Amino acid sequence: MNTFGRSILAGATLAFGFTTAAIAADITGAGATFPYPIYAKWATAYKKETGIGLNYQSIGSGGGIKQIYAKTVDFGASDKPLKEEVLRKHGLLQFPTVMGGVVPVVHLKGVKPGELKLNSTVLADIYLGKIKKWNNAAIAKLNKGVHLPDHAITVVHRSDGSGTTFIYTNYLSKVSPEWKTKVGNDASVAWPTGVGGKGNEGVASYVQRINGSIGYVEYAYALQNKMTYALLKNRAGHYIKPRQKTFQAAAAGADWAHAPGMYQILTDEPGRYSWPITGATFILMYKVQTNPANAKHVLQFFDWAYAHGDGMAAELDYIPMPNKVVKLIKAEWKQIKDTNGNPVYK
Repeated sequence: MNTFGRSILAGATLAFGFTTAAIAADITGAGATFPYPIYAKWATAYKKETGIGLNYQSIGSGGGIKQIYAKTVDFGASDKPLKEEVLRKHGLLQFPTVMGGVVPVVHLKGVKPGELKLNSTVLADIYLGKIKKWNNAAIAKLNKGVHLPDHAITVVHRSDGSGTTFIYTNYLSKVSPEWKTKVGNDASVAWPTGVGGKGNEGVASYVQRINGSIGYVEYAYALQNKMTYALLKNRAGHYIKPRQKTFQAAAAGADWAHAPGMYQILTDEPGRYSWPITGATFILMYKVQTNPANAKHVLQFFDWAYAHGDGMAAELDYIPMPNKVVKLIKAEWKQIKDTNGNPVYK
């Protein structure tokens, strides 16, 4: 694991209730690595304020969905939203916590963050294995004046079931008909080329170690690891830098009020400043709770995060949920009840 992964885990050891004496945490959750940095930060502050611990296993969205299905955690976490029919089948409720950006990161000696430009065609062709070297004419055409070595490209992708992969491949499927036909969009896909890393931290670690590599991570991982990110040409035809402003621009048109099950995809959105690979991350909970006390603690934690966590989210370049969306979310919470039909949180 890289430095960022170790430091977050060390902080989370206290905030999330892990101890060598195996003291049980008050709340348990598992899933997406995309929001792990902000959940760790929230958990540290929340424990100091309330004394309530949070044990969150950053195992990938696929793992989080499996664990909530198995009822081994109080909540699951996924960047791949579940469609309304799936939620209904399993008796689940879904709500978003923050939004953020997935960014291509590279390891090229002499190339600085934001210096390399990529468009959708080139990015898709790299991940399809069609563009194999950094001095390929298609990349060079976009990057006049940038030294591009005669070096093989090592593609890095996620090896686990990943909501970050879902967001990334959703974008590639929208912009590349060949990608959509040959590979498709899901949390796990049959990658045409490359090596796999577990979690955002695993991909970041590979890219840091391998000269000539390219990967994709949630922006907080790129920032914390001081990684070289690429500019991306968006739907409006502009090369955009990943940052809070451009993630917010991509999220501006989201219609949460009319999204069944709060299902929302934010890739390849219109707008002059929109970052092309933006997404939300979601919490999954059962509507009927056999442990209503724990469910109440979970909702209290996220209620606190919506009220007090925006600044911490912004520091990591996540986009907090707008107040009007938070009101929608809290209205949805009324569906979470105990076995007698009583709401667990009012």
